[in-house]
Amino acid sequence: MSTAQQVPDILSPEFAADPYPAYRVMRETAPLLWHEATKSYVVSRYEDVERVFKDKAGEFTTDNYAWQLEPVHGKTILQMSGREHAVRRALVAPAFRGSDLEQKFLPVIERNSRELIAAFRHKGSADLVDDFATRFPVNVIADMLGLDKADHPRFHRWYTAVIAFLGNLAGDPEVTAAGERTRVEFAEYMLPIIRERRENPGDDLLSALCSAEVDGVRMSDEDVKAFCSLLLAAGGETTDKAIAGIFANLLAHPDQLAAVRADRSLIPRAFAETLRHTPPVHMIMRQSATEVTLSGGTVPAGATVTCLIGAANRDERRYADPDRFDIFREDLATTKAFSAAADHLAFALGRHFCVGALLAKAEVEIGMNQLLDAMPDVRLADGFRPAEQGVFTRGVQSLPVRFTPVQG
Repeated sequence: MSTAQQVPDILSPEFAADPYPAYRVMRETAPLLWHEATKSYVVSRYEDVERVFKDKAGEFTTDNYAWQLEPVHGKTILQMSGREHAVRRALVAPAFRGSDLEQKFLPVIERNSRELIAAFRHKGSADLVDDFATRFPVNVIADMLGLDKADHPRFHRWYTAVIAFLGNLAGDPEVTAAGERTRVEFAEYMLPIIRERRENPGDDLLSALCSAEVDGVRMSDEDVKAFCSLLLAAGGETTDKAIAGIFANLLAHPDQLAAVRADRSLIPRAFAETLRHTPPVHMIMRQSATEVTLSGGTVPAGATVTCLIGAANRDERRYADPDRFDIFREDLATTKAFSAAADHLAFALGRHFCVGALLAKAEVEIGMNQLLDAMPDVRLADGFRPAEQGVFTRGVQSLPVRFTPVQG
């Protein structure tokens, strides 16, 4: 068992600036280390993170979300296990796959992408983070739920506070207070809308959640509110960073950008490789149910385990030349990349695999296609070098681009 003295601390400024060299050191010399400040065991190798997520032997739980998520969301599906989890997932999952996704929500995704691009397509310049990525997924979710998109600034402020709370590894009391305040404000906003939607259901996702029933179980107002809160935060933050990340990666590799522009069927490959190379979420926690032996030592029962997705996704034991961004790599199967059988770990795996993965894929495909159509010669603004920020979640904060406007 290694201690944090031998490797760069995950709370240090050096780590925040560029965690990838630290990840390499961890995988090699400290694949399991005790991190005193977060009171957790940190795992960094692909095989160990995969084992924790898949949890075929019932060795790990999501009990950690009681303190990690519940203070800001209320009790969510992520905390549940067994039949309670299976039923709740069965209630919400249909909206995010198959005919519901295609018939109801693809037009919503297309419209929201088009509206955002219309605001800058004739200007010849844009910041793809501020003007598109941070707005698009939140607008889509608000639209899907039948909420007022004019409330976007509030949604964005709320989900930003929630993500900050989740990533508050250093325990900043102001960040904690802001996150807890968000739970109160979001409940005051959502609960009256949920009650009204139960009385007067429409054709939106919120109405579907209110009326869904499996095995005689329906979601309570609190269940629906917590899921909507989770959806806004998880769906907003991750897709936002993924879209910005795809463009940042492709702009840094012009030959691959040209290939994607010429063959749009490569967009899922670019998305999958971005999820591997620069995942939006770098850490996901679990709790050990029993004593478990992993690479580098043993985790006692009842411990918090911090899974470093950003490290595992660049494990040289799993991927050839893992620090290279390559949409054509042969050790990442695009066909499985958006399912619970994915090769990368960005959506987690197993029964808690991200329920919104196909929604994210649809948003990325539609958004990327429309952006490439509107900006056929897109390039970075002169002298700009994209820089990632964040520890728990990570992505580029700004992406100013230039292009020749096209008519239409």
